[in-house]
Amino acid sequence: MCNGHGSHPFHEELHRCELMITILGPTASGKTKLAVALADALGGEIISADSRQVYRGMDIGTGKDLSDYTLESGRTVPYHLIDICDAGEKYNLFRYQQDFRNAYDDICVRGRIPILCGGTGLYIESVLKNYSLKAVPENPELRRSLEGMTLQELTRMLEDLKAKTGSNMHNKTDVDSCKRAIRAIEIEMYSLDNDVNQQQIGIPSPDSNPADLIFGTDIPRDLRRQRITERLDQRLAEGMVAEVKTLLDSGIAPDDLIYYGLEYKFLTLYLTGALTYTQMRAQLETAIHQFAKRQMTWFRGMERRGLHINWIDYSLPMDEKVAFVKSIIIGSYSLSVVKGS
Repeated sequence: MCNGHGSHPFHEELHRCELMITILGPTASGKTKLAVALADALGGEIISADSRQVYRGMDIGTGKDLSDYTLESGRTVPYHLIDICDAGEKYNLFRYQQDFRNAYDDICVRGRIPILCGGTGLYIESVLKNYSLKAVPENPELRRSLEGMTLQELTRMLEDLKAKTGSNMHNKTDVDSCKRAIRAIEIEMYSLDNDVNQQQIGIPSPDSNPADLIFGTDIPRDLRRQRITERLDQRLAEGMVAEVKTLLDSGIAPDDLIYYGLEYKFLTLYLTGALTYTQMRAQLETAIHQFAKRQMTWFRGMERRGLHINWIDYSLPMDEKVAFVKSIIIGSYSLSVVKGS
């Protein structure tokens, strides 16, 4: 679960405050590099909040960019919840909460600082707001009854259920295929029929983890779109098609890869002959732009739901970004050790 080693003179006093920092932002906004710089400056370790980077063998398409965790000195900043299950599995929010808690406890017991970093808004909000979940079993009868419905019909049904349950889960980012929509309906219907109030997972409470320790990478829309396009072409050149072909050749069913959405959906459609390369490239680029927009919609929704996000200008030099985060920590905790760093 954890990779990398190292210590930092500032971490002991920070740890006494039960500090956790959150870094969020849309795709291609520089989240990971900021989190790594903060981990290096504050003696921290990174907990990934990315719903697809948990899968082994899905590297280029998910943008793991593991080289970003290695500092110029050669030291690797420790990271958690990346490469923890096999491609083809159906990882979910309930499992993420349990894995997050294990990683968080592991980091804290060693006197390090947890830095939650990623772009999966549902995972991040579930941690910060202590979503109380339990495992939802599959409902074969329900699944059979939904099999013939279109994605549009399933989405309408899901929205009706969410209106009844008051759920914030399962936005359009999470239900871009019929399989995902059916699973989301299954969860919402279970919530209607069962008592879902369970013991919380024990992550930091608002008193010990002030809400203002959430930071977002603020990148202009046009620059974000440019970076997304450049990264897509770079990843195609780096062998993303071959990566998906390897997964298919290993025995993973095409529908299981399509379930993961975005790169794995469109590249699978290309490799199985449903799309030409030109169609795949164009549709994938559009889908990633739409995904980034939905990420920002989720983060703005988090703000409306009471979580304050400190937005950091993407164009700032890294040392200024780190200094800004430190200034917020100083204001929250009055830490002389951070002031003097």
